[in-house]
Amino acid sequence: MKTSELKDMDLRELLDQLNSLDFENVGGWPAPVKFGVAVIVLLVVLGLGYFFFIADANQLLEQHRSEETSLLKSYEKKAFEAHNLDQFRSQLAEMEQTFGALLKQLPKETEVPGLLEDVTHTGLGSGLEFEEIKLEDEVEQEFYAELPIKITAIGDYHSFGAFVSGVSALPRIVTLHDFSISVPGKDSKDKELGSLGLLRLDVTAKTYRYSNNDGGVIQNSSAGKK
Repeated sequence: MKTSELKDMDLRELLDQLNSLDFENVGGWPAPVKFGVAVIVLLVVLGLGYFFFIADANQLLEQHRSEETSLLKSYEKKAFEAHNLDQFRSQLAEMEQTFGALLKQLPKETEVPGLLEDVTHTGLGSGLEFEEIKLEDEVEQEFYAELPIKITAIGDYHSFGAFVSGVSALPRIVTLHDFSISVPGKDSKDKELGSLGLLRLDVTAKTYRYSNNDGGVIQNSSAGKK
């Protein structure tokens, strides 16, 4: 008899035994069947146990690992800050000193006429001829106020460059914005200026003053710190 035929017979016998099993008399089942059923039950129990208990435990473990990593990074950051606390305090004191020095460069309202005079002298010393110097309305920002000064002047490129350099060297903070250089227009005076190679400069100079919450001027560096 061939091996395949023996296997078929064994399989049929096994199926016959399974069909003849009496579930009310489990103790009378053949030993191989009992072993197979026990293995199946064990696998089912293990699968259900993993699904209901171990999977949740693994998820909780990953969550705690993530929290651990975050806490370690926070600890490292705070340890670094604590180690460099003296350096940070030194830097803060230096920044406050610099801030106070900058505050002193911001003009007070009573100093604006003097600032206009400084700008005018700088322009004249650079070879410019002013057509207009007009102080415009103050613009309030969150922590400071801008004081725009509209300037129209006649000169050449060299005098324009000297004027910009002179303004930047003023003891008070003044910034220049909205540059516009054009050839003088069509009237007789402008034609004469054009024939001389002169140009018209339109620019807005802005200076600043520090404001407190009430819109007033901070008078000293200690108020500025506050």
